[in-house]
Amino acid sequence: MSIKLVVFDMAGTTVRDENKVTETFKAALHKFGYLVPDAVINPLMGYEKSLAITKMLHQYEPDANKITQSLINDIHQEFIRLMIGYYQQTHLLESLPNAESTMKTLRNAGIKVGINTGFSKDIAETIVTRLKWREKGVFDYLIGSDEVKEGRPNPAMIYSMMKLAGISDASEVAKVGDTEVDVREGQNAGCKFVIAVTTGAFTHEALEPYHPTHIIDDIADILDIID
Repeated sequence: MSIKLVVFDMAGTTVRDENKVTETFKAALHKFGYLVPDAVINPLMGYEKSLAITKMLHQYEPDANKITQSLINDIHQEFIRLMIGYYQQTHLLESLPNAESTMKTLRNAGIKVGINTGFSKDIAETIVTRLKWREKGVFDYLIGSDEVKEGRPNPAMIYSMMKLAGISDASEVAKVGDTEVDVREGQNAGCKFVIAVTTGAFTHEALEPYHPTHIIDDIADILDIID
C-alpha cells in the first residue's frame, strides 16, 4: 500500500538545532534553581516539553511535594518565552540540508506532508513564519504538542493529521524524526515506515536500539524509501 502522508519532526530533523533547545532548557530550569547537565536533557529531546520538564524535576528535586503543576507550568512558560525570542531573532535559523526540497517533492507527488513537534504551537508557528514555509508550500499540516491531550510518544499528533488527510490506515503513513521518542511515536501509531535521521540529537548507534525501519544520514533518502 502506498504512502499518502509523511509526518516530519522539526528541530534536528527539518530545522537546524545548534543545540539551542538544550541550552534553553538549561536556562529555564536554572532560573528556578535546577542545574541539569546536557547529558540528562539530550535524551529527552522530542518529548512534549512539560513532560520533559517533569522527568527532569523528578531527578533533580529531592522533595517530591515541590514538583507541582504550577512549577512545571512556570518552567515551561520560561522555556517558551526564551525559545520564541531566540527563533524570532537568530540569524542561525535555517532548514536542514534537503529538508525543504524533500518535502516539496513529496507534495508534488501528491503525498501530504505533516510537521509535528514536541514544541508548543506558538514556537512551531514562529519557526514556520521565519522560514516562510507556508509561502514556499513546504507542508500541509502543522501541529504542536499542546494541541493534543498527550504528546509523544503517544501517537495523538499523527492520528490528528491522519484525520485531516482523510487517512484511516496507518500503513499509509511514514514518520520521520531524529530522537528515540520520534521513533516510538511512529511505532505506536503503526506507521509503515518509521525513519530515523542522524541530523539531530542521536547518532546512528544511539538510534539502533529503538529499531526504526530505517536510519538515514540524508533526509532526501526518504524519497527512495517510500517510492
